[in-house]
Amino acid sequence: MVRTPLTPWERQRGERFGALLRRARGDRSMVEVAAAAGVSAETLRKIETGRAPTPAFFTVAALAAALDVSLDELAFACVPEADATADGALSA
Repeated sequence: MVRTPLTPWERQRGERFGALLRRARGDRSMVEVAAAAGVSAETLRKIETGRAPTPAFFTVAALAAALDVSLDELAFACVPEADATADGALSA
């Protein structure tokens, strides 16, 4: 199965998501956060560097729980400004 190439917007979204995870991780080590989320450190490294810009939902959910960040906050941070509403909800 051939994977469809990512669009520039999808790449940028993955980079924003990775940067958000790095900020949320703070001083905690990548290994510590990965272990708490039940993912490999290499998976977390790929997500944080944008090399895995479309991680699986359950990976995102596990990382959000390990970092004490809401899924809403993660989703809102990864949409372009024009697509976000003032109250923080995603537009339809």
